[in-house]
This record gives sequence, structure tokens and C-alpha cells, in this order.
Amino acid sequence: MQRVVSVVAHLGFRLQALPPALCRPLSCAQDVLRRTPLYDFHLAHGGKMVAFAGWSLPVQYRDSHTDSHLHTRQHCSLFDVSHMLQISVPAAGAVHLATALLKNPEVKLAGLAARDSLRLEAGLCLYGNDIDEHTTPVEGSLSWTLGKRRRAAMDFPGAKVIVPQLKGKVQRRRVGLMCEGAPMRAHSPILNMEGTKIGTVTSGCPSPSLKKNVAMGYVPCEYSRPGTMLLVEVRRKQQMAVVSKMPFVPTNYYTLK
Repeated sequence: MQRVVSVVAHLGFRLQALPPALCRPLSCAQDVLRRTPLYDFHLAHGGKMVAFAGWSLPVQYRDSHTDSHLHTRQHCSLFDVSHMLQISVPAAGAVHLATALLKNPEVKLAGLAARDSLRLEAGLCLYGNDIDEHTTPVEGSLSWTLGKRRRAAMDFPGAKVIVPQLKGKVQRRRVGLMCEGAPMRAHSPILNMEGTKIGTVTSGCPSPSLKKNVAMGYVPCEYSRPGTMLLVEVRRKQQMAVVSKMPFVPTNYYTLK
């Protein structure tokens, strides 16, 4: 993924994200949903709108999910993340900015489906699924977020619990999983080779880039080494899975210099 351009309007809401699998198609019977300043823009460009964490957002456009995903990897895509307040753009200028960006022939619109499969290939956590307020950075394989100075000073929330974990062991760790066959999905049980449940998948989907199924989940530390063979129960059937390094697809993030 060379570039992902985020257009965010000036809104003061924070998202508690849900995966696309939990999105609901829009219907007249549902509760009124919040709309981003790009709502009409999405409809005009063929956006298929779904209910997502209280918002009406596009899950995809005229292109298929796979085509949109691969286009983002090879070129550039524009995502509407107005509900997440990551970059601030005045609401009145959001459509103008999006229109200007789409004049570049490499840029296409992408929806929630592509965003979710792209972040999963990159090994990025979805809050509420892969991490929450009960997950420590060590358990979540996010120790890299804690710099040396902060580790030494222990001046951050939870330091008394987290710093000892950095120096020792934790009971569970977030790992990557790869398998063939049916896709692994959130809540799928993870089992050891003896058939005993040892963990749960937190996110999973087919990888358009790898043509394999990828997932993340939590397992006891002794099962977290890459190459460890495990079982995952999908549709009441057990299938082989292997613990894999993340990101599943090498990252090539664009950063301003």
C-alpha cells in the first residue's frame, strides 16, 4: 500500500470500530444514522452504504472489494474516515478536497471492506476486536510503542503492570495465523494439536494479496512462536493453521518528509 489518503471533516466524534462483517445494510426500519459530510458524495460515486458503529458509511463502490484492495496496494485510494477525526478538514471543504484528489488518475475511492482487509494484511489492530482497555501492549504484541525513556521512567498509565511484563512473560500474546480452506473469522476457536481450546480469533479474512486466509488472535505464550502448527475451528470443522509473522504483507507506508 503506497499511499492511503484520509479525508476527515471537522467532527467531534470518536469511533468504536466494528469489522465490516458486522455492518448492516441500510433500511428504513433502522435507527437514524450519523452522516459524514461526504455522504452525498459517496452516493453519487456508487457507494454501497451500510450501518457502521452508528454511522452511514460506504462498504465499497462500483469496483469489487478485491479490486479496490489491490488498487490501494498498487496505487492510491481515498478513504472517508470523518467519523474517526484523524485529520481535521472543515466540513464545507471536504467534498471539494475529495473531488480534487480524485482528479489524479491513480486515486480511487475505497470503502470499509478494503480498509479492513488492508489493515489485517498489515497486522494492525482494530480497537474493540484485537485490543481493548483490558489488553496490555505486551499481550497485544505492541511493545514497540513504548520507548526506552518511558520504560525507564515508568511514567505512563499501567507502567507497574506493563514494565514487568516487558522483562518477563505474559500468559497470552496476539499472533498472526494463516490457513487455507474456509476463512477464519472473529470468535473462531483456536485449538492446539490435541484439540484443546487455547484461544480465540479476533479478526480474520481472505487476503486478496496472498490468496490465503489470514487472521489474528490470542494464544498462550508457549504457542506464539512463528511456525507453530495449530487448529482453528471454522463452521464446526477443524482445519490446520500456522502461527505467522506480521505484517503478513510487507508494508510500504508513505510518510511526509
